[in-house]
Amino acid sequence: MTDTPARPPFDPELQAVLDLLRDQLPVGFTAEMIPLARQAARADASVDDVLAEASVSRRDVTIPGYEGADIVVSVLAREDHTGLGPGIFHTHGGGMILGDRFLGLPQILPWIVEHDSVAVTVEYRLAPEYPDPYPVEDCYAGLLWTAEHAEELGIDPERFIIAGASAGGGLAAGTALLARDRQGPRLAGQVLIYPMLDDRDQTISTAQIDGIGAWDRVSNLTGWTALLGDRRGTTDVSVYAAPARATDLSGLPPAFIDCGSAEVFRDEDVAYASALWEAGVQAELHVWPGGFHGFDVLASHTALAQAMTATRNAWVARHIGT
Repeated sequence: MTDTPARPPFDPELQAVLDLLRDQLPVGFTAEMIPLARQAARADASVDDVLAEASVSRRDVTIPGYEGADIVVSVLAREDHTGLGPGIFHTHGGGMILGDRFLGLPQILPWIVEHDSVAVTVEYRLAPEYPDPYPVEDCYAGLLWTAEHAEELGIDPERFIIAGASAGGGLAAGTALLARDRQGPRLAGQVLIYPMLDDRDQTISTAQIDGIGAWDRVSNLTGWTALLGDRRGTTDVSVYAAPARATDLSGLPPAFIDCGSAEVFRDEDVAYASALWEAGVQAELHVWPGGFHGFDVLASHTALAQAMTATRNAWVARHIGT
């Protein structure tokens, strides 16, 4: 496809944000840009400042990841947490190539504060240095550790969900599939925030979002190629790496899926929700009109972002039942 097809317009408020952030967004992101982007995005002391302001404690634990290698998880809980409450296992975003376990903190922090939840967020290893299956297997190892230590962490196993955004949404979906297939921890829900699910680059939405918005087609291909190498787009790709390829979604926990109408992941996210329904799994889907990738964080002050966040938070409140 040589010409970019027509696409839904960006919401006017969001377009204004894109205009302001044009030089800072990962559009046309290539492999050569990874080292510098990682350096720029590295977490700093502000994470602890944000947690302290919310009266949330942080404890870092080294656990065995894929093949027994050390990885780190952070346990986040209200400073006054006692007894058993809801649990959140968090897999961060970053296109499989960027970010750390605190990317996405603004999305999960309200769930910790408002519902007295305990969150465990995992520092899975990144591609291309650690290609598939390292990221999803590290996430599954973290999920197992969390479930095995649920009582001492203050987590009620009956109110334990998995959540992630973007690449983290894809990893959350893949981890939920692993948990089902390996008879692993039972999950009460999966929160898939504009998840990255399909490596095949064949949808209309990926063709529409090319050179515009945030995280466009070129950036997406960079992330998938880092994860899968020459296997990207072939038949030799695991459903745990690219959950859109799964043909059996039965037996999965209820899902919440949201995305924007003007982002690369729109069509694969809609298709995944439809496949869940077809398999008899409960799913709630929201496609926000004129939304670009990550607009709930990048443009959190806008009306559309506030509606998106409120809708997602309401689903979480219903499913962790405080």
